[in-house]
Amino acid sequence: MSFVTRIIEGVTVALKAAVVTAFGRPPGYADFPDPEPSRPTEAVVDVVAAGLHPRVRSQANGSHYTSTGELPSVPGIDGVGRTSDGTLIYFVLPDTTLGAMAEQTVVDLRRAIVLPDGADPVLLAAAMNPAMSSWVALRRRVDFQAGQSVLVLAATGSAGRMAVQVAKRLGAGHVTAVGRGTGRLSALVPLGADAIVSLDDDPDVIAANLGEAGKDVDVVLDYLWGQPTADALRAIVSRRPDDQRQLTWVQVGSVAGPESPIPSAALRATRLQIVGSGQGSVATRDIVAELTALATEISGGDYRVDARPVPLRDVTGAWTAAETNQRIVLVP
Repeated sequence: MSFVTRIIEGVTVALKAAVVTAFGRPPGYADFPDPEPSRPTEAVVDVVAAGLHPRVRSQANGSHYTSTGELPSVPGIDGVGRTSDGTLIYFVLPDTTLGAMAEQTVVDLRRAIVLPDGADPVLLAAAMNPAMSSWVALRRRVDFQAGQSVLVLAATGSAGRMAVQVAKRLGAGHVTAVGRGTGRLSALVPLGADAIVSLDDDPDVIAANLGEAGKDVDVVLDYLWGQPTADALRAIVSRRPDDQRQLTWVQVGSVAGPESPIPSAALRATRLQIVGSGQGSVATRDIVAELTALATEISGGDYRVDARPVPLRDVTGAWTAAETNQRIVLVP
């Protein structure tokens, strides 16, 4: 394989990337093969910023349902880049072994948008992916109406925090944030949470609080799945005063496990609709169609995002750093 090279002050330098050579090990900073477009709609772009999302981690360890299992690979599913004419774009990549965590990557320009003037690349690289999950779910997977009530399971994660804000910005009349950590939950109130439910309490208390919070909810954005979802369904469905009121449960993430023992009674006892929202259940063209509006929203400054830029050369340390509420953004 050939390698991309540059001439810097008379010295030939290979382009660098975060490279995964074995599942279960963090990527290292290494040379990567020449990125070459294979279609007329593709172009090589200079990567400006790429977010280290949970989806990127599952891509890199081979556990995501879209994983091809091919190695070596460069992780990264989206980012901010600059085209050859200097245009700043946000792009979403297909399943590929050449991801966004590189100095350059190949972008299908049909899956990219031009960013607003003055856009902050680090902010957008940090926020677009976690915000997209709830934005697309509410805009494309359910018939969400302004004034409806939304409950977010795992609201203290990056995507959950964005979901609280997105739901409010899209017109939710009431938002309940459910998660762990009293401090992190309380911090969601100024972001738009009208009520909070802690998952750190006694199981009976959790069930009672979830039942009360969810008895009139219209849409649940579920980033947990696993046993917590089954428990939440039991608690909420049993407290619904109107069995004919639609309850739409949107499965977005699976932090607590890939499978959930859904109680059959929940499906029979109320107008429950369970749908998924993610890659495949929403067409790529529909996701791309939402990107400009979302980027404009985030660039407007009304969303709070804690982003931490890290040099690409420090990818291994960033990958293994202790978990925080910050979204790491790799900057070549």
